[in-house]
Parts: sequence; C-alpha cells; structure tokens
Amino acid sequence: MKQIKRIIFVSTSGTCRAPMAAHIMSEAELGKEIEILARGLVVLMPEPMNQKAEAVLISNGFGGDEYRSKALESEDIIEGTFIFTMTQEQKEKVVEQFEYPHVFVLTDYVGDELEIMDPYGGSVQSYGLCYETMSNTIARLVEILKTHKG
Repeated sequence: MKQIKRIIFVSTSGTCRAPMAAHIMSEAELGKEIEILARGLVVLMPEPMNQKAEAVLISNGFGGDEYRSKALESEDIIEGTFIFTMTQEQKEKVVEQFEYPHVFVLTDYVGDELEIMDPYGGSVQSYGLCYETMSNTIARLVEILKTHKG
C-alpha cells in the first residue's frame, strides 16, 4: 500500500457528514502530513454546510468557516488518496464512476457494523448523535492510520 497523502470524505450532498468528518479528522494528531477534503456525490451548485451540522461543530469547538460543498472529481484523486464514504451505496457509486481501488465505507474500514446515519431532516440532537458516532469512528481510523507504514 502506498503512502497516504490525501483523505477524502464523501457523502451524498457534501453538506453534512463529509464536512463534519473532515473537520473532526483535521483536528486529529496523525503524526504525518495528510490533506483532508470533503466532497459530495450529488452537488449541482456549491452550498454552505448544513446549519444544524455547523451548529454541532461549533458547539464542539470548531470555528465556523466559509465551507462550500464540491462534487468529487477525478482531479481530487491523486496518488496516495484514500476515499471514505458514509454508506455502501456511496462507495459503489464512487468505484463505478472513478474506477479507483482505495474507496472504503468509513465504518467498515474501522470494523464497525453500522454505517454513519444520515441526520438530514432530523433534530439538532440527531446531528449531535451523528457527530458523536463519527468522532468515535474517526478516532479508530486515526489509530489505524498511525500504524500504517508509509
């Protein structure tokens, strides 16, 4: 396996789970320089982060930024890129569209059985639960990546 240079978190619209995951991951101590990106599969035009997702991030100490969703494009995938999706369906779409081998369902990669639930349309509490679940999953991802050679 090649050295990991870039991690892309992918969700459907790129306005909730992917940017939350990217923010959580960007705060992790990886011990190596890895670029962290968030992308969506269905992005018709750049949109700001979902307000409830942003509120949860701010309440967990992340400053608000001028995030705008972007669609995953072939130019995003460089040598050493790992792509983590939130669901098996998203993984299948990425693999089909880009024919790239290093695409994983985030929870599968760390050994969890359940996918990261989509809080869209739910309460702020459901976004908070999504954040907590993702934080725990990404903590395990960080431990796995720290042992990755390269």
